[in-house]
Amino acid sequence: MEKICVAIRVRPPVTASEDTTINGTHWKVDENRISLHKSHGSPISGVSYAFDHVFDESCTNSRVYELLTKDLILAAVDGFNGTVFAYGQTSSGKTFTMNGTQNDGGIIHRAVKDIFEKIHMQISEREFLIRVSYMEIYNEEINDLFAVENQKLPIHESLERGVFVAGLKEEIVSNGEQVLKLIEGGEVNRHFGETNMNARSSRSHTIFRMVIESKRKDANSSGDYSTTDAVRVSVLNLVDLAGSERIAKTGAGGVRLKEGKYINKSLMILGNVINKLSEGAKQRGHIPYRDSKLTRILQPALGGNAKTSIICTVAPEELHIEETKGTLQFASRAKRITNCAQVNEILSDAALLKRQKLEIEELRKKLQGSRAEVLEQEILKLRNGMLKYELEREKLEMELKEERKSHQERDQCIKEQQMKIDNLSTGASSSDSDKNSIQHDGRQILKEELSGSNGVFKSDVFGTPTFKADSNAFVGKRSNYSRLPDFSPLPDNYTNVADEDTWLKMNKGFIADLDSIQMTPARKVQSFPSGDVTPGYSTENYKVKVETLKRQLELVLEEKNELEKKHVEQSQLNDHLMGEISELKHEAVLIREIPQRLCESMASCRDIYKDVMLTLQSFAPDEDSSIGKFLSTTSEIGLTLFSNLEKRVALAMDDHKSFNENDSLVQENCKVLSERLKSTITSLASAEKIAVQNKEEKNPICGSTL
Repeated sequence: MEKICVAIRVRPPVTASEDTTINGTHWKVDENRISLHKSHGSPISGVSYAFDHVFDESCTNSRVYELLTKDLILAAVDGFNGTVFAYGQTSSGKTFTMNGTQNDGGIIHRAVKDIFEKIHMQISEREFLIRVSYMEIYNEEINDLFAVENQKLPIHESLERGVFVAGLKEEIVSNGEQVLKLIEGGEVNRHFGETNMNARSSRSHTIFRMVIESKRKDANSSGDYSTTDAVRVSVLNLVDLAGSERIAKTGAGGVRLKEGKYINKSLMILGNVINKLSEGAKQRGHIPYRDSKLTRILQPALGGNAKTSIICTVAPEELHIEETKGTLQFASRAKRITNCAQVNEILSDAALLKRQKLEIEELRKKLQGSRAEVLEQEILKLRNGMLKYELEREKLEMELKEERKSHQERDQCIKEQQMKIDNLSTGASSSDSDKNSIQHDGRQILKEELSGSNGVFKSDVFGTPTFKADSNAFVGKRSNYSRLPDFSPLPDNYTNVADEDTWLKMNKGFIADLDSIQMTPARKVQSFPSGDVTPGYSTENYKVKVETLKRQLELVLEEKNELEKKHVEQSQLNDHLMGEISELKHEAVLIREIPQRLCESMASCRDIYKDVMLTLQSFAPDEDSSIGKFLSTTSEIGLTLFSNLEKRVALAMDDHKSFNENDSLVQENCKVLSERLKSTITSLASAEKIAVQNKEEKNPICGSTL
């Protein structure tokens, strides 16, 4: 980001009489500051302005150019856009600053010389193409100063060229002398006028534009230059604005008054644009570039991609203090504007030479082929496009079917996984509850039986204890998922184990000899789990597996949502393609109907022509008269031409080959008809001469008789 460079140039006073003071005030220049002072030298508060440069009355055009615009001009050769324009009241020295004189050249003349000098220094490394144009804005109408016939040109905008003037003549130049001669010729076509303040007042804004294209010279092995290098394209605008004026001072009237109104209006809009751009980005509203053609053309230079310098010229006379204050305020606001200048590089195929080659090839193709061939090519393109869209549609349908099939498979897999997760969760919860209930009930029953038994032991018999549940006892079923204990459950209290009543009850009245009882070794109980359950799984393992399956289920659901989104997008794309195919079919039908409609139009035109000729023949005095013969011959020739044209269109509809072969026959018919028409005209002319001679012969006779 860089700010616009603004400078003030004070014009020398015109005469001593105009410099006489009324209130004793004058303008004083102190380095880069200009302020209004009283007669005794003290400054007036609030009327002091600072700028990048302030040039006093003794400054020359050379110094102004060197300090203000030379760097900007040379940067245009390196690919930066640049704009320099002079602003101020009428007769303040704007045209002198921009154009200069023969002894002291202005900014435009010096810029042209420096540009070609720098191009000459870089000619060994880069190749350049320079185009220039010169326009004026007169009464809000754009006129071409290089071509007087180009008047009232419109402004257009495109992505490639930006804002440009359509129809403006551009001259390709190779040296500075050629450019200066073109400027001289353009100045002749510019509008000037005389007012009370200036004997040669500019009545229009002028813009001299240079388009500089350059490309690096990279020689390859074959000696040709590479065409893949980037091309720099920069635009340099040198603007000489017409001065703002007051009618009371200029004494303008009639045409000059109208010109002054348009000049003041465009400068007012330029001031409004400067005001908007000088505000902050948050406070800035709509910028009225389009309210004036001047601001529309200078839009890239005002807050856009360009380096910009403004020279504000002022008059030192006390008579023009108010106009000078307005100019200084305009310059102060413009100083706050920032631009974003950067090198403009495009691919080489966008350069002028390659564009011209492409245009020449396109025109050559159009000239070689007839209208019928062009229509055939367009129809073939449409058919190829329709086939391409059909293939894409079929491909999308196949992909959509595959996506639906995979979507159904994923849904089925998700359901199966969900069922397994439900089974595992219910099995894990039931196994925990069954295991706890069986252990608790078994211990409770054993305690009750051991505490309430009074058994009698027999001395010679030992029987295996039997546990029989009471009629009201709870019977628990072992879960398929629970693991059997390794040993039989032992009672909590070992004091009642040797109770005789208990043993007697357990052994159905048999008495065992306690001395002969030996301890039976512990026997490990084997359990055979079901095939669905894997040994070694605990509740924690099942919970972990359930969590894992839940995460997998979430991932599958997310994938399902993505597939649904893709399905919706594919459906929308399919609908769009079908709409384009229908439009192409409709266009093809309309193209096929063109020859038939043309035939119908020609038939109606022939009927109308026949009716008109019959009406004209009815006004003729006699069919054998010259006028009657001429109308009859003309009617026959016209009907013959219409019939030949209808035959050619019919042949073109049926067969294009015969259409080309019948060209010679048509030419012969045209020759015959033209000869017939010439003979008719000749006979008519001779008849008219005879009639005139007869009339002249009669007139003398009548005069003699009288």
